[in-house]
Amino acid sequence: MKCFIGIDLGSTTTKAVVMNDTGTPLGHGITNSRSNYDTAALVAKTEALISARLVLLRQELDTTSGLSLSTDDTISMLERHFRLAQFLIQLKNLQTLCGEKAAEGNYKEDSVTLGKALDGTFAALQVEMSKLFEPGAERKSDFFRDLAGTVYMEVAEAEADQLKINSDTLINIYDKSIIEVENIPPEVDMSETFLTALDSTLNADEIQSTDFGQVQSALRKVLDIELEETYVVGTGYGRARLPFPKDHIRSEILCHGLGAHLMYPKTRTVLDIGGQDTKGIQIDESGIVVNFQMNDRCAAGCGRYLGYIADEMQLGLHELGPLAMKSTKKVSINSTCTVFAGAELRDRLSLGEKREDIIAGLHRAIILRSMSILSRSGGVEDELTFTGGVAKNEAAVKELRILVQENYGDLKINIDPDSIYTGALGAAEFARRAVEA
Repeated sequence: MKCFIGIDLGSTTTKAVVMNDTGTPLGHGITNSRSNYDTAALVAKTEALISARLVLLRQELDTTSGLSLSTDDTISMLERHFRLAQFLIQLKNLQTLCGEKAAEGNYKEDSVTLGKALDGTFAALQVEMSKLFEPGAERKSDFFRDLAGTVYMEVAEAEADQLKINSDTLINIYDKSIIEVENIPPEVDMSETFLTALDSTLNADEIQSTDFGQVQSALRKVLDIELEETYVVGTGYGRARLPFPKDHIRSEILCHGLGAHLMYPKTRTVLDIGGQDTKGIQIDESGIVVNFQMNDRCAAGCGRYLGYIADEMQLGLHELGPLAMKSTKKVSINSTCTVFAGAELRDRLSLGEKREDIIAGLHRAIILRSMSILSRSGGVEDELTFTGGVAKNEAAVKELRILVQENYGDLKINIDPDSIYTGALGAAEFARRAVEA
């Protein structure tokens, strides 16, 4: 099967989309951007290919009769066990690197004691992280660094207390090792890991033996399909650093415009708020960009700004939107500058303003800035599609709907759950068209 791949290297995350030769997206993947762009691109592409296999398996299972589990439950179960297998491989790499750092002897604790502490820490870490992949468990992130970091801090402190050593040493070893682990290219044999994951579902009594044979047969059939990487196009904030020749690189503005068109053909205006910039894009009926504007000088009002505010509030980035939705009072924020926003935030807290009201005001300030960019690009026509990571923030979406209504009246606003992949989708379509041409 011919496949066309688009990779969007953003300032915060790297995304990939796999598309077949009819222009149908098969799968998508995401990872956190890192210092090694080659690895970030490879991981995102690998995740997209894994997703494509699951889509093909879903299609195959839909034609299989007699299964006691639904297709959704079967896919969900298999993916959980597959992800756990992936995480355990990375956990092993992390343990090896931490052991090497401890053996270097650059700490006041002796290497033997540190080795013992690390053994205990990683034994507990494997148990705790496995719980995150049990049926019904909720994970705040799917990135290894996020999950491992949170759990590691807890178990390392407990292990340090037991051995009467400074937990800061164990955390320092982790901090030095996690960056190296992230830059290790994935070495997972996809077919073998999928089959092992399916075996795990049987061992965990999550699938009946009567269903196992049918699912295994469908899975083997899907794994035998060759996904030929016919053409790859890269885009995004870091596109110049992608390991691609120049003719395989496209502007992120062009890719977001085309990607939004593929999602919503009637779209004429695109608002993209990413980690580092905000773009207002006007496209024609074919998805071709006819005009655009973007923020200048700094990343004020973008994802990085929200990340800074989350740090100031000692909250997770994912907590900002839900907290802002609890606001009952309108608070005007004067600055969307990252440098000054922290000071204004602290001033308002000292004056007795509620956190949820302040954060809601910050979201409105971000969208007001975005509306200015949209206005300079040509305003909002027909349909507006909201893309980028900030489109997942419910408070930002709420403010956008209010301000569009106030300025342009009743217009359709498209917000796709997978809007973060819009740029990668457009890049994949450019790849397909390059071969078609």
